[in-house]
Amino acid sequence: MVDEEKSVTVQAPVNIAVIKYWGKKDEKLIIPINSSISGTLSIDDLCATTKITVSSNYQVDQFWLNGEQQMISENKRLSHCLEKFRSLNGDMKSYLKIESHNNFPTAAGLASSAAGYACLVSALGALFGITDGKQLSILARQGSGSACRSVYGGFVEWIAGHDSETSFAQQLVDENHWPSLRVIILIANDKEKDVASTSGMKRSVETSDLIHHRAEKVVPERCVEIRKAIAEKNFEKFAELTMRDSNQFHAIAQDTYPPIRYMNDVSWSIVGLVHGYNEFVGSTKVAYTFDAGPNAVLFMEKDETRQFMSMVNHFFPILDKTNGLFRGEPIPPMETVNQPMIDYLSKKLIIKENSLKGIIHTRIGSGPKVVTQQSS
Repeated sequence: MVDEEKSVTVQAPVNIAVIKYWGKKDEKLIIPINSSISGTLSIDDLCATTKITVSSNYQVDQFWLNGEQQMISENKRLSHCLEKFRSLNGDMKSYLKIESHNNFPTAAGLASSAAGYACLVSALGALFGITDGKQLSILARQGSGSACRSVYGGFVEWIAGHDSETSFAQQLVDENHWPSLRVIILIANDKEKDVASTSGMKRSVETSDLIHHRAEKVVPERCVEIRKAIAEKNFEKFAELTMRDSNQFHAIAQDTYPPIRYMNDVSWSIVGLVHGYNEFVGSTKVAYTFDAGPNAVLFMEKDETRQFMSMVNHFFPILDKTNGLFRGEPIPPMETVNQPMIDYLSKKLIIKENSLKGIIHTRIGSGPKVVTQQSS
């Protein structure tokens, strides 16, 4: 008997929600209490990479994360995802070796699980011939809710639905729709967060009154408005909705009992910098959003990056750049310093030297891609 072995390596992107997902109405199936909308970030700068090997020699499924072997039986989400895939695919009878790693901090609020599970199901799909985006998004959702959005590039909406077949993601526009849009991530902390998203949102659903008002009233209206802003490339409207939704999400975290605090002092200083900057220039040129962590994700047009980042470098200088996380296109320094802007912002901010752990300069990017595929 000839041993059979097939393998595939896939890369999948991070996505950042501009209208947040927070809270489930079905914990097992991961059905959210509200729809959400996100931007997929470029694989070139942030991604998960997963290699799956199928071999008749394997006696059990294996999982390796960032070079360390993990017990699949102790990972309920991964076990459920594999079980669901096997139930849908009769060809998946052999055991698997799954090797996955991220090129960014895991569990630090940078959507590592979204990239990881989108990568997993995309690799399984490539191995076993499942290419339907809707079906892959439903499978990815079984592992991590927001992973269903990382199955696509561009801007993506996760339709909440009411059961497993009606809760899925769909692409609103592709990665080429808004070429001038840039995304800059200011890393305020690269450590694992104190309260995991899964337990945090469960606590919010059980104890927060604000979360139900948000799901029933606020989010449906915001989704309509931000879809229009994205379609029209209306940055000011997009920015306002993005920041308001981020603020409300963190208000819900505070409204949770006991309260949850994902943003830190550096996060709030960055919020002050963004609003102060927009006030000085007289219009909304920069927007922030914070997921369940302290790291700021900033949106702006390409032409705004040099001037805004000169303010970041002034107020949040990184003195030690040898140990940080730096990715993406370098931002050239301003030739002349805008001293009036510095003077204006100095009255509003507390300088936090060496408070950032890294800067990632990226853009809206594509969905998962197959890197290599082999059989023997």
